[in-house]
Amino acid sequence: QVQLVESGGGLVQAGGSLRLSCAASGSFFSINTMGWYRQGPGKQRELVAIMHSSGTTSYADSVKGRFTISRDNAKNTVYLQMNSLKPDDTAVYYCNLRPPFGGDSWGQGTQVTVSS
Repeated sequence: QVQLVESGGGLVQAGGSLRLSCAASGSFFSINTMGWYRQGPGKQRELVAIMHSSGTTSYADSVKGRFTISRDNAKNTVYLQMNSLKPDDTAVYYCNLRPPFGGDSWGQGTQVTVSS
């Protein structure tokens, strides 16, 4: 089972920035689709950003132009750069690893709180 460890969450004022990191254990990191999801208070978990092994990315409409997903395959790490943060971005952010043959892995989550 792949282990995912997120870091970088915290408290930030509206308009500020944070960068989340997610380090994965195991081999063949580059073949996996990596994603960031979030779950706000009283809300369902939603997709924030995803990056396929090809480098193709996709973003939720609510974060387009503000968030950027990237990965460093040499470090088995995926990042989420979050700029121009809004109070609505407050949530627990989860890292997801999806192998091409199925069987998702999830991180434990990291809290992001944006104050107004």
